[in-house]
Amino acid sequence: MPCSAQIRHRSYWRRIGLYYTLVLWIDLWEDLGISMPRSSSHVTMRIKARILVTGVGGSGGFNFVSALRTAERAGAAELFIVGTDYNRYHILAPDVNVRHRTPRHSDPEFIPTLLTLAKQHTIEFIHPHPSSEAKVVSEMRKRFEEEGVSLYLPDASAIAPSKDYIIKRLNDNGVPVPSTKIVKEPEDVENAFRELGGPLWIRARAGAGGRLGLKVNTPEEAILWIRLNVLQGRATWSDFLLHTYLPGRDFAFDSLWYRGKLITSYARERLEYPLRHISLSGITGTPSVARTIRHEEINRVGIAAVLALDPSPHGFYSVDLKEGADGKIYVTEVDGKWHTTAPLWGEAISLAYSDQTMNLALLYLHLGITGALDIDVPKYDLYPEGLYLIRQLDTGVILYRESDGKTWRIR
Repeated sequence: MPCSAQIRHRSYWRRIGLYYTLVLWIDLWEDLGISMPRSSSHVTMRIKARILVTGVGGSGGFNFVSALRTAERAGAAELFIVGTDYNRYHILAPDVNVRHRTPRHSDPEFIPTLLTLAKQHTIEFIHPHPSSEAKVVSEMRKRFEEEGVSLYLPDASAIAPSKDYIIKRLNDNGVPVPSTKIVKEPEDVENAFRELGGPLWIRARAGAGGRLGLKVNTPEEAILWIRLNVLQGRATWSDFLLHTYLPGRDFAFDSLWYRGKLITSYARERLEYPLRHISLSGITGTPSVARTIRHEEINRVGIAAVLALDPSPHGFYSVDLKEGADGKIYVTEVDGKWHTTAPLWGEAISLAYSDQTMNLALLYLHLGITGALDIDVPKYDLYPEGLYLIRQLDTGVILYRESDGKTWRIR
């Protein structure tokens, strides 16, 4: 019987033999032009930074921070995060190193507060997540740059633009939009139905989440809706517009750009909204169920919409699209901001596939700080088709794959 030393000796040489056999196979495959699969979450994607994220108490800001913490646990980042929010309760939720309540974005002290925090905590990079805060920070970007704080934001004119401004930009550049009429008085409503027919969709000219949106079948319904909102102090007559009602599928297109160059993008279809049964419009801003898709026309129209809004895109841009009764795709919104679930999609899929190159928040942060990526990512269709993101109040987040029924619990 061989002694323990002989066994260890033989085991050692077996391992050496296996190692060289593997090396020979790799050399042979590379000679044949076949590359070995490698983990894309490797050291070239790793980043170390001190950052400030605003609006961390909202769903979008929370998702952004959570995605970065996922990247940390995967070894792709080492971050010190200062998180801010106006809401005294919601700011308690995100996983940040330091949390600080700030004034509202419209308060004159908002920017000075951020600058003070940046100096106190030696911040290298600021990411204002809500579009209202991103717009103000973008307008004041020079003050941050003078303090050595980097930003990765579109020009302020491309952040939270009014709906009529969006429609004009898209129309002028040949991007398909629903026929639209601006409302200033009751007569405009009558004229809109006369020219466009019915039903129509009424909505606010500014704001997100389907603000003041409603399907209206007659001029009387539209006028009553406006009068109710004016009477209750939510809006004025000139805050509304009417456009052709689009009854088809509901799509979103998200894209990341750097100095006019498209870095990556993906598209999805919204299938359900949370608490839609208590909303008159059935639209509550962000979906509870959505599905990744690969759709060339949505990619084409989405890119055209971003370029129409901003000829030299820089940062993250979101596009909302709807299918009309004619089966064509129309753009209803384009904005230099993040959709609420965009960082969550990146977090979920990077976890499911053990691939941090799919983590959009990490890609964005890496580009914003270093100005380059050490890895290749596809310009279109970053994510596989048929992945469902399922989320609602108090139930956590689930990723479901249509092809084989596999599920991952993300949170």
